[in-house]
Amino acid sequence: MVVSELTPLTDREYKLISSLVYEKFGINLSEQKRSLIVGRLQMVLREHGFNSFEKYYDYVSSDSTGEALDMLINKISTNHTYFYRENSHFEFFVDKVMPQIQSLLRQKGSKDLRIWCAGCSSGEEPYTLSMLLLEFFGREISVWDTGVLATDISKRVLEKATAGIYDDENVSHLPSALKQKYFKRRSDRNWLVKDRVKEMVLFRRFNLIREDYPFKGKFHVIFCRNVMIYFDALTRKKLVNRFYRYTEPGGYLFIGHSESLGRNDCLYCYIRPAIYRREL
Repeated sequence: MVVSELTPLTDREYKLISSLVYEKFGINLSEQKRSLIVGRLQMVLREHGFNSFEKYYDYVSSDSTGEALDMLINKISTNHTYFYRENSHFEFFVDKVMPQIQSLLRQKGSKDLRIWCAGCSSGEEPYTLSMLLLEFFGREISVWDTGVLATDISKRVLEKATAGIYDDENVSHLPSALKQKYFKRRSDRNWLVKDRVKEMVLFRRFNLIREDYPFKGKFHVIFCRNVMIYFDALTRKKLVNRFYRYTEPGGYLFIGHSESLGRNDCLYCYIRPAIYRREL
């Protein structure tokens, strides 16, 4: 079947799809997202021959492989980002966080430094942190057991992140010294992240709203920026509480500048806008 016009989305169908997305991914689709859903799913409906969103919903709900659900989240996810976005965070990470964490670890006689990028999108954030770690430790990097765990719910963006190929616009905000040192210019004029940066990042698919996290240890730094804007208040609170459980005492949580945590019921200590710390 070929659909020549946009398939309409009824109120009932929108409720079905938005409820499914909320249940599976914690994403709260407001009424303002309705036109986005209609536009982004049209091609899926056409490719599968569905003449209504209800039939598409039934297909996703009954697919035991999970592939249909993967396609749904890939279509509706917004993953626009770039290197050195909200750059004040990276400056604070280098100037304040890393010296403090390094000092704490030395007091314990440990060189095990764990960082998590939760909602890493197409890899710009974890690769930036890896470059900054290489710069901070210099030749000492080899004696530190450090790296970045980078997770996202979207298989599509994780594939892009693993490839590590970015265009000029994406890397335009990156300090020139870092770009020249840690990227290769490709023949197609794109930029490729060098292997020594790639080797420090472990990309994994992960759903943040799951109740149980499989991590054996805690993290010294967690970045979860511009992710919680898609969640409602209850989902955000539960997520932050889980982050807290997996943050080392003295560790940090970075969120997006457009996000905030409630001062009265937040377990973390407020440091500055979008930066929080777990007390020692």
